[in-house]
Amino acid sequence: MSLKVEKTIKRYSISFRQMVVREIEEGKGYEHVRKKYDIGGMSTINNWVKLFGKDHLLNKIVKIETMDEQNRLKQLEQENRKLKEKLADIYMIKDCLEEVIKLANEEYRTDLKKNFGTRLPNNSEANIQ
Repeated sequence: MSLKVEKTIKRYSISFRQMVVREIEEGKGYEHVRKKYDIGGMSTINNWVKLFGKDHLLNKIVKIETMDEQNRLKQLEQENRKLKEKLADIYMIKDCLEEVIKLANEEYRTDLKKNFGTRLPNNSEANIQ
């Protein structure tokens, strides 16, 4: 024999929800209002405040900056942008130089990177001059 447990589902009207939110905004605590009207959980009330409230009761991050801080932030952002542009230029120059080395290796049939810094023998230096 199985016992069937019935669960009561409560549906709150919009006007009721707005009344609860108004009471909270007037300064009554969440817990007080929840117990007064026998509302299931705090998340229910939080959702109502999000929907119908003025949002001043929700946790928010407020960033307060002085003009000096704002100017410093703008200055750092500009410097960051300039450095990124310079870095991009350096990468482009590096790629161009590597391509020149590659073409020179093909033209002279050598590996300039491996041979870089090796000195020519003395007799070949005399032939060059």
